[in-house]
Amino acid sequence: MTDPEPVREEVERWLRYAREDLDTASVILEHGGVPRAACFHAQQAVEKAIKASLIFSGIGFRKTHDLESLASTLPEGWSVREDAASLADLTVWAVEPRYPGDLPEATKEDAEAAVEQARKVHTRMVKDLEDRGHGQDDAEASASEPNGRENE
Repeated sequence: MTDPEPVREEVERWLRYAREDLDTASVILEHGGVPRAACFHAQQAVEKAIKASLIFSGIGFRKTHDLESLASTLPEGWSVREDAASLADLTVWAVEPRYPGDLPEATKEDAEAAVEQARKVHTRMVKDLEDRGHGQDDAEASASEPNGRENE
């Protein structure tokens, strides 16, 4: 599948935001910042990368921070869909820790784990997009597809 220019631009915008959240989480962690802030940005990076993939796939999504639900919406064959349940640990950092409440404070170890998981998921999502033709021009995409046609 090749993505037409407006879709390609929207996917790139979501991926840029995802990368910025991942970079923000990494900087917070590297400089001894607030662990819950690093966890929040790690969750946001994954959420935006998944949403970029949904946009690429032409799948609408509801406004949710539930990473498992979003990943499960991806078509068969996407690597993150295959282990969507593993995203539950990141989902918890989406909303509740931003406000004082009953949840324990995030630790440095929580932040390290969240950032590492976000890095891995982001890398996989970008690779899945590239494997499906995102970022290729039409000539490259046609050359990589059997008989010069889009895969169905």
